[in-house]
Amino acid sequence: MDNKLTEITSKKSYISWPVIALLDFVTVISFDDLIYNFKNQGLGVVTTWILMLVLFVVPYEMMVGNLGSAFSGDSGGLTSWVRETSGNTWGYICAWVYWISCLPYIVDVANSTLISFGWILTGNNSISKSMSNSTFALLTAAIFITFIFIQHRLKNSIKWLAIIGGSAMFIITVLYVMLTFVYLGTGNAPSTQPFNLKSFIPKLDLHYISTFSLVIFAMSGSEYVGPYISQMKDGKRDFPKAMWLLAIMTGFLTVLGSFSLGVFFNAHSLPHDLKMNGSYYAFEAMGNHFGLGKLFLYTFSITQAIYMMAQLAVLLDAGTRMFLSDTAKNYLPKALTKLDKRGLPINGYWLTAGICTLIMVLSATLPNMNDIFNQLLSLNGIISPYASCFVFSSFIILRFKDDKFNSEFKFINNRNLAIIAGIWCLTLTFSAATLGIIPADAKFGTTTWYHTLILNISEPLIMVAIGAILPIIAKYERRNKKKLS
Repeated sequence: MDNKLTEITSKKSYISWPVIALLDFVTVISFDDLIYNFKNQGLGVVTTWILMLVLFVVPYEMMVGNLGSAFSGDSGGLTSWVRETSGNTWGYICAWVYWISCLPYIVDVANSTLISFGWILTGNNSISKSMSNSTFALLTAAIFITFIFIQHRLKNSIKWLAIIGGSAMFIITVLYVMLTFVYLGTGNAPSTQPFNLKSFIPKLDLHYISTFSLVIFAMSGSEYVGPYISQMKDGKRDFPKAMWLLAIMTGFLTVLGSFSLGVFFNAHSLPHDLKMNGSYYAFEAMGNHFGLGKLFLYTFSITQAIYMMAQLAVLLDAGTRMFLSDTAKNYLPKALTKLDKRGLPINGYWLTAGICTLIMVLSATLPNMNDIFNQLLSLNGIISPYASCFVFSSFIILRFKDDKFNSEFKFINNRNLAIIAGIWCLTLTFSAATLGIIPADAKFGTTTWYHTLILNISEPLIMVAIGAILPIIAKYERRNKKKLS
């Protein structure tokens, strides 16, 4: 019997820490994140990235590493960490907050997937000009359904998409940075002028403050791989390694990537649709400068499509697992806890897709595709940082109870300093999320500005209400079960 158990254990397929880092990389940072924040802050974003790497990203990801090491056997990721530190009720609250926080991001990723296919097929931005809002919403919903089918039917689809997509995106970004220095080395001048130290200093005003939440959104999300720690051979030891690799990749991509954008774009005069199509414009400009036509554009478009599909797969799976896998069953309707033969919460996938479609339909009331894309992106900058606050609150409680929880890896051995670091990250993240409600892409006082503001407030409230309804349904089910028995 012991020999048989040993044989089964030896054949078990584990996820290595470099794969975990790539799984995380596709949910944390992408070339698009550089574009979004470059549009908001210009060359000053380079300084913002550097400061945030030191003051936020490294502490944040090491806190995730500390939590993952302490609760490496739990399958629910952050929801398990909150449940362990604060009890079942807070575990449920964290679960539905995290679930709803990933929904606008899933919509945004599905939109980006659709746009990437448009560039692959046409080689230009015509899809964003010619497609109606209703068609855009319907095709986005079709992408959700397609990916639910893929994940339900194809084994290891997430792992392979993440490996291919994450590796390809990192490689093509390295290529972009390298070619930037080749371009400068041959005597060419940057498109942004003046290109001096003063250009890299952020302009501290209301606009900068309102866009800061998008910086935090771009650099957060490392806890999404929490549900996969239990699938590592030695999560206590290896998960922190994945966090360090993620921090290094994030630093390279943000700082040098944004610097390169300042070389090929004039930071003082950017296209109005830069957030939607800027990544493609960047590689198209690179190809034109080196006399290679649209070679770089198509290479990036294909990479972007694979990368976005990997993001969508990880978000649909990890977000739903985080909500359903390790939350107290008393808070959830029975149908949502149903697993298929592969152990996937299939009904949770469908609920996720349904609510994502609702968000897309509400945002589709804005005038055009560019406004829709920008508003959904801003919504991510509001909801996601609020959800990330659970990481820091859990870390603070964990370190307050150092004697109760055993962790092989500790971020800052001194307990008091660790708690101060947790409070700093919590305060910064909560403040940025609150200020992110102010529309940053529409002119103040216009109809679009007020429309966006209403959506920025109402859509999170609708998602919170849906999360609050689930325990009521579960309670009703329990009462009916007692009556029947």
